[in-house]
Amino acid sequence: MQSILETADWWVLGSYLAALIAVAVWVVLQKNKNTEDYFLAGRNVGWFVIGASIFASNIGSEHVVGLAGTGAESGMPMAHYELHAWIVLLLGWLFLPFYFRSKVFTMPEFLEKRFDSRSRWFLSVFSLVGYVITKVSVTIYAGGIVVSELLGIPFWYGAIGIVLFTGVYTVIGGMKAVIYTETLQTVILIVGSLIITYLGLQEVGGWSALRDAAGSAHFNMWRPISDPDFPWTGMLFGGTIVGVWYWCTDQYIVQRTLAANNIKIGRRGAIFGAYLKLLPIFIFLLPGIIAFALSQQGVLTYEKSDEVFPVLVKTLLPVGLKGLVAGGLMAALMSSLASVFNSCSTIFTMDIYKKLKPKTHEKRLVNIGKLATTIVVILGIIWIPIMNKIGGGVLYQYLQSVQSYIAPPITAVFLLGIIWKRVNSKAAIFTLFFGLIVAAVRILAEIYQTHLTGLALTFATINFAHMAIFMFIFSIITCITVSLATNPPNYATIQGLSFGTLREQDKVVNKQSISTIDIALSVLLLIVVISVLCYFTG
Repeated sequence: MQSILETADWWVLGSYLAALIAVAVWVVLQKNKNTEDYFLAGRNVGWFVIGASIFASNIGSEHVVGLAGTGAESGMPMAHYELHAWIVLLLGWLFLPFYFRSKVFTMPEFLEKRFDSRSRWFLSVFSLVGYVITKVSVTIYAGGIVVSELLGIPFWYGAIGIVLFTGVYTVIGGMKAVIYTETLQTVILIVGSLIITYLGLQEVGGWSALRDAAGSAHFNMWRPISDPDFPWTGMLFGGTIVGVWYWCTDQYIVQRTLAANNIKIGRRGAIFGAYLKLLPIFIFLLPGIIAFALSQQGVLTYEKSDEVFPVLVKTLLPVGLKGLVAGGLMAALMSSLASVFNSCSTIFTMDIYKKLKPKTHEKRLVNIGKLATTIVVILGIIWIPIMNKIGGGVLYQYLQSVQSYIAPPITAVFLLGIIWKRVNSKAAIFTLFFGLIVAAVRILAEIYQTHLTGLALTFATINFAHMAIFMFIFSIITCITVSLATNPPNYATIQGLSFGTLREQDKVVNKQSISTIDIALSVLLLIVVISVLCYFTG
């Protein structure tokens, strides 16, 4: 295997890595005084950095590799997930004020304050397992593909090497190192990917030529309800359920906004992150469609959809620019890994270890957080061989299918817990366990579907996005039924954590955090999302 990079590319890539190391060293020299410094960057981060960090955390190499691959294979349907930018607004306007009032480090900690310790324990363990089977393993797998293709080294060398590089600055620098390096990585990633899109469009002959070569099916986001892979009902409604879980309740994303000094800064960071979230359609999904068109024209070839983006880099980019895009791909990989490492260590340390040993000294808690990362990485690597059996072997579809099974009960509990004060702790834990059982059965059924018949086979083959809708409906019904059948919560203990329990000072703070510019930008983003949905109709 030979590297596609030449001398000038290595200089560009080396310069990027040097800049990344310089940022990490600068952060490390500032030192972390306590857990608030290490896990939430001292709660003193600006909106621009928060927005860039949200984007960089979300856009990992699984997006670059997987989304481009899905674009080549299936076209635009997966754009529904990238238009979840509007859900990021929901984080800033609906959820964030409640999180800030609770003064929590983690989402499981919020569940304990809203419900009880059982919900906190459940979400802590569930989140760590979920990170291993989705974020960690997928990111390492995609990173191995990227690094091996670009640098000409074996898959496992590339995967493990980049994990070790990222792990060092994440473990030492904590959230500050993660959030500031992600700002740099966002710039590199966007610039590199825009270059690929621009050169790809030139090569294929422009936008009209691309539409002609790829065909109308590749530009249609709205597939029939009967479509086995991307029914519009599943993409629109099932995707939204997964989106609320991911963008509004997942530690991986929410932790960035909690690093703000106040609600206004956190919300503005979320709004900026929402605008950045629109970009993947044009810098990752569109290049996949370009690759399909170029393969139709005989310009390039690829064997697997997950090879599409590296093949584009090889085929389209001149010397020097290959190094820049290689840096962008590395940035995507490292930013996602750094984020998940930090989130895992935060949850394990603050929600599990500190819960068991509440008198532990701050410095020891920081060290425990560093240790937790290593275990998560090892488990993620072990899970990789199982991934190809789920989601048809297409990386991005694997990620969305697994998330579609774990998201609905968590979305139901958080959403109902905030908008309806009557939801109690019994309803929350019952709903969470119900969802866990159904998700586990579905994943096992999908892995072993070749051995199933009848009703069991039907259950195993229901479209993953439709499965999310069914699970969410059942979760909502379960949560409401159990709440009404049992005693209401003690409203005095959940003041400020749910609508109906807000105090006058909470309402004043909320009002003061709202600005006209934030409202205008939010409305504009909604208009853009609706316009894109209307344009890509085949």
